[in-house]
Amino acid sequence: MSTVPSESERTDIGEIQIAPEVIEVIAGLATVEVKGVAGMSGGFAGGIAELLGRKNLSKGVKVEVGQREAAVDVSVIIEYGQRLPEVATEIQRNVKRSIEMMTGLTVIEVNVQIHDVHFKNAERVDDIDFSQRVK
Repeated sequence: MSTVPSESERTDIGEIQIAPEVIEVIAGLATVEVKGVAGMSGGFAGGIAELLGRKNLSKGVKVEVGQREAAVDVSVIIEYGQRLPEVATEIQRNVKRSIEMMTGLTVIEVNVQIHDVHFKNAERVDDIDFSQRVK
């Protein structure tokens, strides 16, 4: 979805438009800044791009942008041991704050989908003794 400049984005010498891809990059960077986020979940195409050495800063982010508002969906992988609702809430706050501060758009919603939990390299599911943790 492309953006149409609003009255506030017109200047004496022209128009200012912000591409949806820019909003996606801002949202992606704001998401990975949050403590507890192991990475973004971008599906098959994003994984292929990373294997080829290209860092996709908008991986796992989808935006819908109107004249003055934006809605954002982010798909994330959370580090094992983190409280999922707290990390997701902080993602929402940071994405909203970053987009609004940098673009002047109003963010009407930030939807967070948690697709996976990341275990440290030394810690695999097979190696975890769940009987000691759950009582």
